[in-house]
Amino acid sequence: MSRVGRLTAETRAASLAFLRRRTAVFFTFFFPVIIVVIFGVLVQTQPGGGGLFTEPPSFYAPGYLAVVVLFTPLSRVGSEVARHRDGNRFEKLATTPLTRTEWLLAQTLVNVVIIGIAGLIILGMMVWLTGATIRPSGLLLPFVGLGVALFCAVGAMLGSLADSQDGVIAASNGLALPLLFLSETFVPQSLLPAWLPTWLSPLTYFSRGVRAATTGTGDALGPLAVLTVCAVVGFVLGARLLPQTD
Repeated sequence: MSRVGRLTAETRAASLAFLRRRTAVFFTFFFPVIIVVIFGVLVQTQPGGGGLFTEPPSFYAPGYLAVVVLFTPLSRVGSEVARHRDGNRFEKLATTPLTRTEWLLAQTLVNVVIIGIAGLIILGMMVWLTGATIRPSGLLLPFVGLGVALFCAVGAMLGSLADSQDGVIAASNGLALPLLFLSETFVPQSLLPAWLPTWLSPLTYFSRGVRAATTGTGDALGPLAVLTVCAVVGFVLGARLLPQTD
């Protein structure tokens, strides 16, 4: 079987595995909508009022997208790696032509499609419910794709290093929650301590780039370059850490 054939078969298998987990489907598509309703409709923004949620609604587009770009790959890929380890599936995969890089790439492709659809729903809900002015450019797609690839790779690292599925979930949440609120997503940089090194977080570059790509203001190419490097390096490390046998 050719490499394309192997990738196609594994991508199809990963897609069916996701669709069979109805709870995962529900939370992937509806949890971000709940977040938009809570923060965008119930809390609402108050421009110029001081404190949190004082920016225009469009400012928070990166935060809402980050919910799925960050949490979904970390938990899904991390848990999938842990399940493979528990079931000795990597040992079985080692007897097939499918490489670890191809396996992770297939998982990433599935997540890119799933999260891309969820992202469209989020942006549509923002425009409908909050009146946000969203002017997406073509650069939005690579930001979402690279962000998903990066955190799929991080999820693979967590799944390879954690000792159980519960450990993966705990590590995912422990990593994702601080990143979500300390990477210029929901909280503007002006409200964060000056000493906080937000530039170390790859999610910061996702936030800056998505904000530029959805509002038309700010630099998008610089953050895109940094995010590309992070995604490539992360993917290589994630693939190398995947176990060949258990």
